[in-house]
Amino acid sequence: MFKLFLALLLTAASLFGQAGELTWLTVPDARLEIDGLPWQSENGADLIRFPRRLEKDLRKPVWELAQSPSGGRIRFSTDSTKLVIRLEYPSAPGMRNMHAFGQTGVDLYFDGIYRGTAIATPDSKPGNPVEHVYFENQPGRVRELTLYLPLYKPVKVLGIGIDKGAGIGKAASFALPKPVVFYGTSITQGGCASRSGMSYQAILGRELNIDFVNLGFSGNGKGEPEVARAVAEIDASAFVLDFSQNNETLESLIAVYDPFIATLRAKHPLTPIIAITPIANAREQFVPGEKLEKMRDHIRQVVSRRIGAGDANLQIIEGTDLLGPGRLDGLVDGTHPNDLGFEWMADGIAVRLAKILGLRVQ
Repeated sequence: MFKLFLALLLTAASLFGQAGELTWLTVPDARLEIDGLPWQSENGADLIRFPRRLEKDLRKPVWELAQSPSGGRIRFSTDSTKLVIRLEYPSAPGMRNMHAFGQTGVDLYFDGIYRGTAIATPDSKPGNPVEHVYFENQPGRVRELTLYLPLYKPVKVLGIGIDKGAGIGKAASFALPKPVVFYGTSITQGGCASRSGMSYQAILGRELNIDFVNLGFSGNGKGEPEVARAVAEIDASAFVLDFSQNNETLESLIAVYDPFIATLRAKHPLTPIIAITPIANAREQFVPGEKLEKMRDHIRQVVSRRIGAGDANLQIIEGTDLLGPGRLDGLVDGTHPNDLGFEWMADGIAVRLAKILGLRVQ
């Protein structure tokens, strides 16, 4: 009886050991598709939003914010029964208006459905990685996996663990061969989504099955010429400009807004451009002469003038049609959208993009 028990124990241990064996995929790996980070081929393992060659050309706050890979996604398909990720963060989460999931989370969607989030811990620091099991003991069928990278925290993906011997394939193609590029403020960057898969670009990306690039920079979406030149490097299906509020004055916005569009048009004369005016803010009074109203008026004037001069591929979306004074429950802190606000924004922008780009809202 004892020998039989020992044999069963050894067999169970052997099976457990086999089940626990994983293959670790590292970044970069040709089998992992990285989307939303257009300079990734230059940057290698660094999951950042601008190429390293531009570090000295950009203002320091912009460069530092670019270290957070908002909008970046890792996609692949596999029949693995288990998925594990190892991450290293430079520091613990600590934002006032975004919790750890929103600031540092790496969301997993498989077959288009949200399945979990890996986050930084209170003791996160270099040399102290986080390991998170997204799922295990799943049926061995092929699934398409998408990992949404953090909105507001740099991260290193040290490894993605799948069953040893599991197959690895490509993710399904997007509806368009080129991404839609968004440039703007903290709202564009993803503040204050509850997690990375809930920024408005991520939501509309799923609604339209499109790739996207998030170039939102918290407090620093000012439209300066060096950023405009960088954005213009990207071969895009469309550009969406969602900036103005980070300019301190109307005069500073006037100095950059039309020139920003001109820089895009110099390289992309026919690419659709959508200009979004500021969404509602709980603190504004919506009266003529108020800062945001002046900025809305200026954006309208620039767009109208350019359309009148023959630019048939430039359109405007009123931010208050997306999230207006009657929808302030869509804000977290009076300024930044919550998930409800981002859902409203995504739905409104998706309808316009679908019409412009010949797509169907899913």
